[in-house]
Amino acid sequence: MATILGISDYIPVSQFYHDRSIFVTGGTGFMGKVLVEKLLWSCPGIKNIYLLMRPKKGQDVAARLAELLNAPLFDRLRKTRPLELNKIVPIVGDVTEPELGISQSDQNLLIRTVSLVFHSAATVKFDEALKLSVTINMVGTKRLVELCHRMLGLEALIHVSTAYCNCDREEVSEVIYPPPYDPEKIIQCMEWMDDDLVQALTPKLIGNRPNTYTFTKALAESMLVKECGNLPVAIVRPSIVLSSIREPVAGWVDNWNGPTGLIAAAGKGFFRTMLCHDSMVADLIPVDMVINLMICAAWRTATSRPAGGILVYNCCTGQQMPITWRNFVDYSFTFMRKNPLKDVVWYPDGSCHSNWAINSVRMLTLHVLPAYVLDFFSRISGKKPIMVRIQSKLSKAAKCLEYFTTQQWHFKDDNVKHLNSLLSAEDRRTFLFDVREIHWPTYLESYILGIRHFIFKEPPNSLPKARKYLQKLFWVHRFTQLFALLLVWRALMVHSQTARKAWFVMLDIILRIARMIPFI
Repeated sequence: MATILGISDYIPVSQFYHDRSIFVTGGTGFMGKVLVEKLLWSCPGIKNIYLLMRPKKGQDVAARLAELLNAPLFDRLRKTRPLELNKIVPIVGDVTEPELGISQSDQNLLIRTVSLVFHSAATVKFDEALKLSVTINMVGTKRLVELCHRMLGLEALIHVSTAYCNCDREEVSEVIYPPPYDPEKIIQCMEWMDDDLVQALTPKLIGNRPNTYTFTKALAESMLVKECGNLPVAIVRPSIVLSSIREPVAGWVDNWNGPTGLIAAAGKGFFRTMLCHDSMVADLIPVDMVINLMICAAWRTATSRPAGGILVYNCCTGQQMPITWRNFVDYSFTFMRKNPLKDVVWYPDGSCHSNWAINSVRMLTLHVLPAYVLDFFSRISGKKPIMVRIQSKLSKAAKCLEYFTTQQWHFKDDNVKHLNSLLSAEDRRTFLFDVREIHWPTYLESYILGIRHFIFKEPPNSLPKARKYLQKLFWVHRFTQLFALLLVWRALMVHSQTARKAWFVMLDIILRIARMIPFI
C-alpha cells in the first residue's frame, strides 16, 4: 500500500473518519449541504455531525433541519440508509453572536467530542454591506478559531475561502498574501463607525477589489495566520462553484448564485446580452469536487500535518481543464434549447460582447424596452407587472459578474495535484476532485437539466411539451428577426426603385413560406 509522508500504513479516507465527530458551520448553505451528505454517504463510520444552525423566518432549528433532510439532496440516504441522518445534531447558534451564540452546555459538548471542523459559514453576497460582511466573514471566523483552541482533540480545521480573495493579482499561488489592512483594525473600525460612515468609506477600503466579499475573505485568511497558533489548519479556495458533476446526483443545484441566475433567465428567453470577454477562461468548478477536496484536505492535515504551516488549496479548473466563456455560453444555449424550460417567454438566444457601448445598446433594446412593453400589457390585462423589476435584478446580477467575465486569472493548483497523488486509486474514485475528469459538454448539460429540475421544479416528463412549444417560438423568433431586418433595409433603400421591387419579391416569398408552415 502507498506510503504517505512517513506514514507506513496508508489510512483510507473513509476509515480515517471512523468514530470521529465533526462540527460544520454553514451546513445549511449550498456547499455545506453537499458536505454533510457526502460525509454521511462515503464515511458511514462517522460518529456525529454537529451542525451550527439558527432559527430563521419563524422556524426553529428542529423544523429547519427536518426541511433540510427532506430535500432531494438527501434522497439516496433517505431511501437506502435513513439511520445515517440521525447522526446530524443541530447546534443552536449564530456566527454573528459572541461565542457563536452557542450555549455553554453545547460548547462543552463540542470541546469534548469534536475532531474535525469545516468552516463554510459566510455571506457570499457581493454587494453585502461591509459591516455585516466583516461581522460574518471575519469576526465569525475569529470566534470559531477561539472555540477550536478549546477543543481537546481537534485534528483539522478546514476554512473555506475563495480563489478570488486575491483578485487584485493576475497570478495567484497557494499562499496567504499580505493583507491590504490589519484585519484587527478593520474589525475595530466596524465596531465604532455608524452605518452611513462605513458605507461612505467602503469604496476606499476595498480599493481595487470588486466587492466586500472578496475583501473580507482576504482579510479572514490573514487573520487565520495570526489567530490559529498551533492549530492544524488548511484553506480551500474554490473558484466559481456550479452544480454537482456526480454526487449526490449529476446537476444538483439549489441557488441562483454566480452565473446560474443569468443562465436560468436566458433559458426563459428574457436575458440575451452581457458584457464578457468570451475568449477568456471561465474558471468553473463542480460543487462536489470542492467538497471532496475539503474532505481529503482534512484527512491530510490530520494524518500528516505539513511543516510549512497553513496549506492552501486553489480548487479551480483554469490550469488543468480550462473552458472559455464563449464555450460556456454556447453550450448553455445549446442545452437550454435541447432541454427547454416550461412557459418560455421568448426563444433562448443571446451573445456576449466585450464592447461596453454595444452591450449597453443591446441591453436597452433586448432587455429594458421589452420589459416595459410586457408590463404595459400586463397592466391593461389586469395582471401584476413584474418584468421591469426582474430585469432590474438581472442587470444588477450581471454587473456583479462583469468583473469576473472581463478578466482572467492564473490560479496555481500544485497543492491540489499533490494531494490527489497521495490518494489510493479507490479514494481518488470515491472522493473525486481531479478536474481532468470533467467533460464539459456532458457536465454542462447536466447543469442545465439541474436548473430545470431542482430550481424550477420541472419534471422530466414535461420536456416533450416544452420542446414542442419552443419549436413554435423558434419560427416566430426567426420571422421576427427577418421582418426587422427587412424593415431596416426598406427604410435605408426607400428611394431606390430596384430595392422596392426586391422588397415586394422578398415579402411575397416570406408570405408563401408562412402559409406552408402549419405550426400556428
